[in-house]
Amino acid sequence: MLVLTRKPDQSIMVGNEIEITVLEVRGEQVRVGIRAPRNVTVHRKEVYEQIRDENRSAYTISVESLPNLEDLLKNAPVNNEQ
Repeated sequence: MLVLTRKPDQSIMVGNEIEITVLEVRGEQVRVGIRAPRNVTVHRKEVYEQIRDENRSAYTISVESLPNLEDLLKNAPVNNEQ
C-alpha cells in the first residue's frame, strides 16, 4: 500500500485520468473529491462490496432450484414440420 500525506487542495493522480483531491479535513474525517472519466465507476468500498456480493449471488444458483430437464422435454411440443 502506498501511503501519502496531503493537505487540503492537494491532489493525487491515479494513472493519467483519475485525480483525487483532498477538499477538507475535519477532525477524523477527510472529504475527498474524485475526478475520473465517466466510464470509470467510483464507489465507497462498502457500496462496492455490496454490489459485488449481489452480483455473485445472482449467478450462483443451486441445482435444486432448476427445473428437471427431463420433465421439460417430456412435455415439450414436437415439431415435425421440415
